[in-house]
Amino acid sequence: MPTNAQNGSGYREYIAWDAPTRWFHWINALAVLGLIATGLVILTGGQLGLSPEGKITLKSVHVIFGYVMAINLLWRFIWAFFGNRYARWRAILPGGRGFGAALRAYIASFLTGEPEQYVGHNPLARIGVTLLFLLLLIQMITGFVLAGTDLYWPPLGGLIADWVAASGVEPATLVPGSKDLTDAMAYQSMRDFRAPIVETHEISFYLIAIAVVLHLIAVVVTEIHEGGSITSPCSQAARSSRENPQTQPRGNAGSFSRHKHPKE
Repeated sequence: MPTNAQNGSGYREYIAWDAPTRWFHWINALAVLGLIATGLVILTGGQLGLSPEGKITLKSVHVIFGYVMAINLLWRFIWAFFGNRYARWRAILPGGRGFGAALRAYIASFLTGEPEQYVGHNPLARIGVTLLFLLLLIQMITGFVLAGTDLYWPPLGGLIADWVAASGVEPATLVPGSKDLTDAMAYQSMRDFRAPIVETHEISFYLIAIAVVLHLIAVVVTEIHEGGSITSPCSQAARSSRENPQTQPRGNAGSFSRHKHPKE
């Protein structure tokens, strides 16, 4: 819905993101940046001369960032059922009536240099956001497993500790990063189980890092092509545009019409 704000250049503001969605964006951004920073140091710990104890400490910090990301992500999934029209699943997931036509129209208009404007996510952004959510979900699940195998932390740490603890040893006494007090065969089985999960976690880590860079590029490119403001809606509810909104079919929620609003 439009606000009353309109500047001399003919831009008008429209309500886009509700407060929980904006909070999700910034908490997720900080958590992911923390995960990337600590993850890179963990991956290059050998070259940096990181001690085993230092690596465990860094993994602990990394997992804490992971918990923040996971809680925030799960909250966003729930809010997608209750938020405003631009925060809901039908405005995020690609598909639905008219989505294919909307995607083709958006790409065609983008190539002309005058892309159709959207209050919420445009069709390409919906595909990108869905892929990012999928990557974050994979990272969360594999991260939970690795928090258990490497640190014996929740939610799976207790089960992992029970698995590898030597006979007669209290699982809670196991020390992360140490084979002491573990059953050799069980510990090796755990490491074998862990190996493909580590690989998946690392691949999704690099893909998320690439996605962050592409996201920033897309924000700048869209800002240049569409005009108005798309960075400010991340910190406030309104988004500005020169065009009027129109009622959208299910597959094309949040689009602006292509008729320019006359300057006043």
